[in-house]
Order: sequence, then C-alpha cells, then structure tokens
Amino acid sequence: MQIEILKSKIHRAVITEANLHYVGSLTLDEDLMDAANLIENEKVQVVNVNNGERLETYLIKGKRGSGVVCLNGPAARRGAVGDLVVIIAYATMDFEEAKKFQPAVVFPKEGNKL
Repeated sequence: MQIEILKSKIHRAVITEANLHYVGSLTLDEDLMDAANLIENEKVQVVNVNNGERLETYLIKGKRGSGVVCLNGPAARRGAVGDLVVIIAYATMDFEEAKKFQPAVVFPKEGNKL
C-alpha cells in the first residue's frame, strides 16, 4: 500500500513579497529550500496562518540568504506581505517505509533566516 505523508515543512515563514503580475508560483530563499529538503518546481501547499487561505503551487529558487517568500501570480491574492505561512510538501511511499520516515521541518527565525 502507498500512502501520502509529510515530507517537508517550513513552519511560520513570513511573506516578504506578493507579485501579481508574474506567471505564478512561490519564490523561496534557496537556504530555506535546502534546509527543508525542497527542490525547484516541487509542488507545495501554502497555508496562510493569518487568513486561513490554502493554495497549491510550485517552487522557484529565490536568492540564497535573502529570506524571500514571494507569492507570485494569482497566489498573490491569497496573502499579504507580513502574513505568516506554513509551506508543506508531501511524498508518496510504501506504508512500512513511511513508518520510519522523518520529515524535514524548519522553523525560520526573524527575516526568514535559519
């Protein structure tokens, strides 16, 4: 049996930008991506703590060390600069493998720094 489980989570990052006139996606500081074991173009769920909005999109690498968390395209309507978000990625794996799997969980500090 295959199940979907938490693979990666960035807990309570702060939105730094919202760019409505972009093709779409979430731009994320490459340091945060590495720490959470995320890769460019990976599908993620973004949960806005401030307003309860949830959306699915994909990742674009942001400048390393910049702290950038930017909602692009239509996603820019789902949050505002300063909102707290949880960024989540899931993985599908065998049930027994999933029992042993440990997700990467990151708790950013001020400025979305590690």
